[in-house]
Amino acid sequence: MKILVTLSRIFVGVLFIISGLIKLNDPVGFSFKLKDYFAPDVLNLEIFIPFALAIAIFVVIFEVMLGVMLLIGYARKFTIWSSLLMIIFFTFLTFYSAYFNKVTDCGCFGDAIKLTPWESFSKDIVLLILLLIIYFGRQYFKPLFTSNTRKILVYLTFIGCMALGYYVLQHLPVIDFRPYKIDANITDGMSYPPDAEQPLFEYHWTFTNNGKEKVVVTNGDFPKEEGEYTVETIMIQEGYEPPIHDFTMERTGEDYSEALLNKENLIVVVAYSLSNSEKEGFINIKKATDQAIKNGYKVIGLSASSQEATEALTKEYNLNFEFYFCDETALKTIIRSNPSLLELQKGTIKQKLHWNDAADLKLLNKN
Repeated sequence: MKILVTLSRIFVGVLFIISGLIKLNDPVGFSFKLKDYFAPDVLNLEIFIPFALAIAIFVVIFEVMLGVMLLIGYARKFTIWSSLLMIIFFTFLTFYSAYFNKVTDCGCFGDAIKLTPWESFSKDIVLLILLLIIYFGRQYFKPLFTSNTRKILVYLTFIGCMALGYYVLQHLPVIDFRPYKIDANITDGMSYPPDAEQPLFEYHWTFTNNGKEKVVVTNGDFPKEEGEYTVETIMIQEGYEPPIHDFTMERTGEDYSEALLNKENLIVVVAYSLSNSEKEGFINIKKATDQAIKNGYKVIGLSASSQEATEALTKEYNLNFEFYFCDETALKTIIRSNPSLLELQKGTIKQKLHWNDAADLKLLNKN
């Protein structure tokens, strides 16, 4: 039992630390996932949506600290009970998501490791079993190091987590796990390989003939039956979906994606929602884009807001470029800062900058 408790403690502690640090690297992304859970058609907890980012930061820092506390044996009773209650809650949440197919990605490991709802639930069940082993064998939960050393390690963990959280909020994630990372080509990310797996469908035909109903299942062929019919199409296997599948550059109903993604020296200002963007950021954006235009770059904006809203913003800050439309979820995936800057060279991302770092945009003189 002593060996089992020790192994469980190491496994759960390390997993908590890894999972927490991955999400702490991108707390804004985790807050988007929490908003999905708070939505009316999921948990119907809209009251928490404005506080999603604060909740996300608290949860991920607490997760990392619990992992460290499990490993070093700090505050045994508090640590075990807190870990158990957290896993019980997330086990319920992942089961609810999986059973009712509400949120298709729990965000347990951010964008680094994608898990299906049932995979997330299975992972939480394993963690719950291991934590129960730790609980029932808590007499073998022995601390490491001296009391003062354990306190110092916990305090240093907290300070380190706060520092990392502050840094990525003021800049961008340290590690980018998304399909729009530096040196990724957007056009390539939207393409289908020649051997891409195709979706499979079943067709349930219900025929009515002389008052009798007969159901025939096929994979696409029309059944050799007579009478009136209805058909229900069911996807039994999803096909390949490219990592980038909802990216567009539209204006006045026309898609300019192909032309713009083939263009060299393109600076893109991303402001996925003008209603909650950092307005002071456009002062920095204005300086950087004016210099880019002066150096011979083409500059455009991308936003999910209406054309009226983007034109009002352009006038307010005297911006020298036009905005194009793109799906909000896609823009949130591209970059977490709102607003922000990208440099594209024929669709390949060369620079990504938070509005705080707009002055760091590296430009060549193309004139």
